[in-house]
Amino acid sequence: MAQQQIIPVLTIAGSDASGGAGIQADLKTFLAHGVYGMSAVTALTAQNTLGVRAIQEAAPEFLAAELDAIFEDIPPRAVKVGMVASAALIRVIAEKLRAYHAEHVVVDPVMVATSGAPLLAGDAMDALKEELFPCAELLTPNLPELTRLTGIGIVSEAAMAAAAERAAQRFGAAVLAKGGHFAGDAATDLLVFPDGRQIPFSAPRSGNPNTHGTGCTLSSAIAANLAKGHSLEDAVARAKDYLTGAIGYGLDLGQGHGPLWHGWALSGRFFA
Repeated sequence: MAQQQIIPVLTIAGSDASGGAGIQADLKTFLAHGVYGMSAVTALTAQNTLGVRAIQEAAPEFLAAELDAIFEDIPPRAVKVGMVASAALIRVIAEKLRAYHAEHVVVDPVMVATSGAPLLAGDAMDALKEELFPCAELLTPNLPELTRLTGIGIVSEAAMAAAAERAAQRFGAAVLAKGGHFAGDAATDLLVFPDGRQIPFSAPRSGNPNTHGTGCTLSSAIAANLAKGHSLEDAVARAKDYLTGAIGYGLDLGQGHGPLWHGWALSGRFFA
């Protein structure tokens, strides 16, 4: 049997002990998209569906060594950056992305966990904007994150569009504003390019309350599709379809905000 061409993709993010978010969600998403997942761990988190109990950051020197080990041996075709809690770690990531000319960088600016626990140190915001965002092809903030990045209070889809446009122009990257916090029968995200183009993506809203790891999953799916050669618009559309299926499966684990089922579309004799 002819060997399939395998495409390497990297996640730079925190570890979720319960497996629903962070690098665990990213690696599951990569496998579901048929790409080879690699990870550089920025932090260990002791968390479950009820909340975050403790966070242990990686040392900047160790994160640098992780990234050197990956890029020097198996250069990724796309990079997803998730939880990075401190300015020192953000600077290391940005330095390495520039040094290795990383392509298709998707940054999910994780600031607060689904449970409400803060995941970004107060001094890290400037480093995020000034060091990491210039390396990105796409930013994927949710509405509270977009508000914090732009200072625009988002109470309507028009305000969301204005904030996304401001962020795209300010940071020089496309912005996917995630509208999941709005009420309604559909969940609509808006892709805004630095030149002002806007493309909406809507999907039926699921009644499943288990949404732990949705942001991680979406950004990783986009990175996987970019690595496979899809345009940014197509990568977002395919990723949103995948996420809709993962939520709609209705997995019910844990006592709080449960995880998605990343394997909803997998099949084969070893899966049964």
